[in-house]
Amino acid sequence: MSTQSLQQAITSTRAVLAGVTRDQLDSPTPCQSWTVAQLVDHVVGAQFFFTAVARGEQLSGEPRKFADGDFLAAFDEGSATSVAAFSADGAMERIMHLPFGDMPGAAFIGIAATDTFTHGWDLARATGQGTDLDPGLAEALLTASKAAIQPAFRGPDGKAPFGPEQQAPAGATNADRLAAFLGRTV
Repeated sequence: MSTQSLQQAITSTRAVLAGVTRDQLDSPTPCQSWTVAQLVDHVVGAQFFFTAVARGEQLSGEPRKFADGDFLAAFDEGSATSVAAFSADGAMERIMHLPFGDMPGAAFIGIAATDTFTHGWDLARATGQGTDLDPGLAEALLTASKAAIQPAFRGPDGKAPFGPEQQAPAGATNADRLAAFLGRTV
């Protein structure tokens, strides 16, 4: 297993983050309980979270407000450390300890890639950017998500990791189909 899918997700989401303007930070997002600023905080903070988990470090409980500063630079820093942590010898085989359970690094990197990519889609949708993001990666993440996400992981926003699967419209892009499968209205 390599870091390729995570690196692709980072590249896609970075391009979207670069298009987010300060006047959009209070806008709503497809993640009903988050504004653009809160989603930026999550997307950037997730990279540092992935790093800590992959390194076996203690997780910081204090959320940071990345949207208040240079969130693109913070994303670059966090994503570089995340890729480096997953690239370390033995990282893919090592059991990683997450708040919701333990799993090998090879499984966790798939979650990291899906989270990074899908929240990039959320930001694109919320800020009026195109959502036809990396079709090949979106298709691969959709296939993996369909194999991994069980009905028990679905529920109301803020109560479960994923909302109920939505129907993507005919002709939807792969990224839109992924977003619909993960509970977004497309």
